Amino acid sequence: MVNEDPNQQDHDGTPSQTSALQEHPNFSVHPSVSMHPSVSAHPSVSIHPSVSAHPSVSIHPSVSVYPSISAHPSTLAQPSGLIQPSSSGPEDLSVIKVSKRRWAVVLVFSCYSMCNAFQWIQYGSINNIFMNFYGVSAFAIDWLSMCYMLTYIPLLLPVAWLLEKFGLRTIALTGSALNCLGAWVKLGSLKPHLFPVTVLGQVICSVAQVFILGMPSRIASVWFGANEVSTACSIAVFGNQLGIAIGFLVPPVLVPNVKDQDKLAYHISIMFYIIAGVATLLFILVIIVFKEKPKHPPSRAQSLSYALASTDASYLSSIIRLFKNLNFVLLVITYGLNAGAFYALSTLLTRMVIFHYPGEEVNAGRIGLTIVLAGMLGAVISGIWLDRTKTYKETTLVVYIMTLVGMVVYTNTLNLGHLWVVFITAGAMGFFMTGYLPLGFEFAVELTYPESEGMSSGLLNVSAQVFGIIFTISQGQIIDNYGTMPGNIFLCVFLTLGAVLTAFIKADLRRQDANKEIPETKPQEGEEEEDSKSSKAPTTVQEEHF
Repeated sequence: MVNEDPNQQDHDGTPSQTSALQEHPNFSVHPSVSMHPSVSAHPSVSIHPSVSAHPSVSIHPSVSVYPSISAHPSTLAQPSGLIQPSSSGPEDLSVIKVSKRRWAVVLVFSCYSMCNAFQWIQYGSINNIFMNFYGVSAFAIDWLSMCYMLTYIPLLLPVAWLLEKFGLRTIALTGSALNCLGAWVKLGSLKPHLFPVTVLGQVICSVAQVFILGMPSRIASVWFGANEVSTACSIAVFGNQLGIAIGFLVPPVLVPNVKDQDKLAYHISIMFYIIAGVATLLFILVIIVFKEKPKHPPSRAQSLSYALASTDASYLSSIIRLFKNLNFVLLVITYGLNAGAFYALSTLLTRMVIFHYPGEEVNAGRIGLTIVLAGMLGAVISGIWLDRTKTYKETTLVVYIMTLVGMVVYTNTLNLGHLWVVFITAGAMGFFMTGYLPLGFEFAVELTYPESEGMSSGLLNVSAQVFGIIFTISQGQIIDNYGTMPGNIFLCVFLTLGAVLTAFIKADLRRQDANKEIPETKPQEGEEEEDSKSSKAPTTVQEEHF
């Protein structure tokens, strides 16, 4: 065992921080290896094939390093007994501290995610206007939304690999740069015959989305303390939902339904210039604000993740292990059904409202805004609730069932002839349907610990995109041929299936079990540039969530 004198004092007289690995209950070195007190195990030690040592992954306390491990002869021990990572970085792994920069990081991410989400729905929210301007079918405009879903599926694994290989800052810069580029390309499509140019700009933005959707849970783990991760993940998802809400509200206001093509082109150009300017500003902010990781790990589990990081971890093995996890597979299916229904509903909402309330494009956008704003409130409340109660299974199941109830009520009130009723029922449905999205991310991390958060959330998003494409095409055809009621009943059937499957997911909260066994040092808050010796000795508390 790697031991340290418990009475050891720092030079400033305060008790030293306990090593993250010293308290790891099952960390052991092969008995045949003679360990001099000045020698520690090398960070590039070999790990049992069944254990993932991915850079973003912390090892479960119940999993020990394989007994045949050998110490690297040239490695010198650190005084604290901490195994240092193979790459010499600026972070001090012996100190658990949260950085004030974390809020700036999650806020900037949330903003450029919002910008990207706006560009996803900006065509669908005024579907009929773009149909008239470009002279294309409703299905062609729908594909401007569905290309986001289609692009994500083949690019998930390459981008997830890039996230693990190059880290948060590189992925953030790439995503915000592509988002900015796509916005400027669309400015070249302000003539009716230039529809292919607007498709190109939208495809570029859809590629940017792949660099965005898998980030919330990773940002939460890398930058936030144990009792903040669910809230932080909700805030990160919050931005995407806010972008969809603005995408429903703003385009009908900026682009009125006028017949004159030149005036219409002028109004469209105003919208495109505004979004291009915002995207450029956010790209500059990402360059300034985004850092790879804080100087000190924000939680003991994240400290373990750095210390046990291995660049040789098998990426394919991690994916195979995820698909062998039955609970996670069920969550992938149920999350896809719920999020796919939301994508289809968002894409086709204007068509459904105008079908029953002709000329109400602006109110159709406001109904979409109501759905998403209510969902954002639900997302934040669910994140705070999870951080306090840790009731992942129960909360997920209740929210899923209420989503189904909300969808049934909305379906039966859409054609009553009273828009104010539609506002209320759509808002109630959105509170649960959109509020479910961050729940799925955090539940997945719990079920798949210690696998990569980026991989688990990425697979959830792939499922959402696949079902989103299927539901959007199918419901669109049903609406065109049979009306809105059968189209919404179609979604209700699959939401019922999702609620039933959710009930079969076992609450195997591996991350919670790990944190119950590992004493967590209460994180100190400070800037990265702060000297750790200036802080008081931390109190030790039991954390149940990282």
